[in-house]
Amino acid sequence: MPCVTFDQLPADARLWIFPASRPLSGDEQRRVLAEADAFIDQWMAHGVPLSAAREIRHNQFILIAVNERAAGVSGCSIDALVRKMGELQHVLGLELIENGPVLYRSGGHIARVPRDEFAKLASTGQVNLDTLVFDNTLARVSDLREGRWEVRAADTWHARAFF
Repeated sequence: MPCVTFDQLPADARLWIFPASRPLSGDEQRRVLAEADAFIDQWMAHGVPLSAAREIRHNQFILIAVNERAAGVSGCSIDALVRKMGELQHVLGLELIENGPVLYRSGGHIARVPRDEFAKLASTGQVNLDTLVFDNTLARVSDLREGRWEVRAADTWHARAFF
């Protein structure tokens, strides 16, 4: 099924956010989008084509979402998506499927640090409850639309984990 745009998906569409370990170059972004389009064109769950969207935000986050109303994603179809992102990770020489690091705004750019390093930054006051963090655990397009992705640390799980 051909790729659709995010605004064509219902609010309850399932969402995955793949945070790259560094910003993607223009050529890398074009390659990621082309590979994602090719994947989405053949993506199925139990033989039923999936209606999905893809997008890159802030040159560093690959977002994939699927409308589960016609056909719900299966474990195998999710595995196929993660395998595809793993292939891209290898080809591009960066991490895409590692969700452990914390990504946050620092001085106008996006910083990415391991969780223990973010905890140290919090303990020394270098990051605080007002620091903008990316909550890459969001699972629905509605969360993205309602502004729950890039938020103050105080407004997400980061507050409980680090402050």
